[in-house]
Amino acid sequence: MKSVAFCTLGCKVNQYETEAMITLFKNKGYKIKSFDEISDIYVINTCTVTGTGDRKSRQMISRAHKKNHNAVIVVVGCYSQVSPEEIKKLQGVSLVLGTKDRSRIVELTEKYIGGSGSPEYHITDIMKQREYEEMWISAYEDKTRAFVKIEEGCSEFCSYCIIPYARGPVRSRPTESIVKEVTDLAANGYREIVLTGIHIGSYGRDLEGKSLIDAVRAAHCVDAVKRIRLGSVEPRVLTDEFVHEISKMDKICDHFHISLQSGCDKTLKRMNRKYTTDEYKKAVERLRNAFDNPAITTDIITGFPGETDEDFETSLQFMKDIAFSEVHVFPYSPRKGTKAADMDDQIEKRVREHRAKKMIADAKLLHKTYVESCMGKIYSVLFEREISPGVYEGHMTNYVKVRASSETNLCHKIAKVKATRYENGAVAGEL
Repeated sequence: MKSVAFCTLGCKVNQYETEAMITLFKNKGYKIKSFDEISDIYVINTCTVTGTGDRKSRQMISRAHKKNHNAVIVVVGCYSQVSPEEIKKLQGVSLVLGTKDRSRIVELTEKYIGGSGSPEYHITDIMKQREYEEMWISAYEDKTRAFVKIEEGCSEFCSYCIIPYARGPVRSRPTESIVKEVTDLAANGYREIVLTGIHIGSYGRDLEGKSLIDAVRAAHCVDAVKRIRLGSVEPRVLTDEFVHEISKMDKICDHFHISLQSGCDKTLKRMNRKYTTDEYKKAVERLRNAFDNPAITTDIITGFPGETDEDFETSLQFMKDIAFSEVHVFPYSPRKGTKAADMDDQIEKRVREHRAKKMIADAKLLHKTYVESCMGKIYSVLFEREISPGVYEGHMTNYVKVRASSETNLCHKIAKVKATRYENGAVAGEL
């Protein structure tokens, strides 16, 4: 039996795609090993969202080659799609795929093994791709919630982002396909589904008469699924109609990750984001009017080219005004090949990082305030693991982490828990 090991870098979509490739190899009888073990085949699912992603991808390729000089090393994903010439220079690489043909990875790997032994490259022009590439998952390794990819590609072209060039234009998954995969996952015990994609707000743009709400309804109609969580969306998606519709769906989790990137309109314009802070604020208000104390989370970049001290303070104040429950803060990282990397008024790294530290400190206070607002209330918790004898950890519907004691095994079960106090980064709860 041949063995294969995987390394996944980057986003939740990459994680989904790795699980789908694992499924393909399993179905062909391959043994799945840890990436730290000696394996016949190594698959590195790469990331290119930043220069750091590129570097880590190269490091993992090198690590696999050092682990087994005779191994077949397959490189797939965003970095190989955007920079195949760089990968060609790396030692040990056998087969290179981009962000297409991953559904054929077993076939192409076996073809390589039976071939001449020369490296093979299967990189196509992703910008011409118009069909959604079906990949399937029925189970995840050691997971309680399951990610379901509903969309591929992005056509937004934010000035700092390389992903549209790595993933191509928007391609939406048919709703029948979504229902089938969610049904399979539910049959295998998964009770929470996370709808994910490169830009899920664009779902349906390429399908006549379809939009994101249709994908949500498709997942919601599967009876055995108890919770549905949305991946990252932009404020433009959260119209009165959309929020009204999801508020009527009892499985929708009250946690919404709404992409922001900056709380300053001048910076948003330079980023080529398609909304204003006022539009963002109104989207949040719609959710708070429709849901009881929902968790609103986001991402913010500090030190984007041209961001003045005043712009930063404006962004910082907006973050406080919205009162996010959690904020992922990133100092701007120039990405070669994007418009932002060539902009004037680049900010020094130390300034970018100093601003990030300041924003992170205030974001932690916002998180604490939100968690404290949950105290004394009863929540539905999906428990994921036992962290010590009789103590279980899981997440509330608003994605706040909870720990509770129980004499019975709570792993992979949903239970009602009263939030009592906040300690060590999580809520202590009582069944």
